[in-house]
Amino acid sequence: MITDQQIADLLEDATKQIAGDIHWAPYIGRPPAQIFSVPIQSATSWPLRVHGSWNEATKRLTYAVILGDAGRILGLDLGDKLIHHAPDCPRTRSAKSRCDCPRDAHMHRWTEQFGAAWIYAPSNVTAAWDNPVAVWRQFCAEINLAHRGILHEPERKQPWSPQSTSRR
Repeated sequence: MITDQQIADLLEDATKQIAGDIHWAPYIGRPPAQIFSVPIQSATSWPLRVHGSWNEATKRLTYAVILGDAGRILGLDLGDKLIHHAPDCPRTRSAKSRCDCPRDAHMHRWTEQFGAAWIYAPSNVTAAWDNPVAVWRQFCAEINLAHRGILHEPERKQPWSPQSTSRR
């Protein structure tokens, strides 16, 4: 099991990088979703990968850091009217009251207590789900990851413009 200190060290590791361009590919069996998966290199040699998933139909975007067999240890989820309740949220699914859990953009970060279910609202992620390249830059900054290449735009079924990326 990974510890809170190991996650903190991993986030602080400034040697994490991705070398090369990233291209989206069709998510077989789930059109029109598109995905990518690329390795992360670092001086610490953690077995890390980044997975991306973008779905224009469901208006969702996810970037996740996967650690070997441990699974998702960091992740950013964005979406139109997306909500994810924290494990310590006092609201039950049947309650009608509004809680303070993040709406739209939220980050998952592994903790010893909650696993990958612990979430927070990242203050520096301001781009919307339909601007995956801008979100990618913000995600990389959030987790201290250098990308020495280009994340290409996914193939779009609907026309895209910078004006469509305003958030909330």
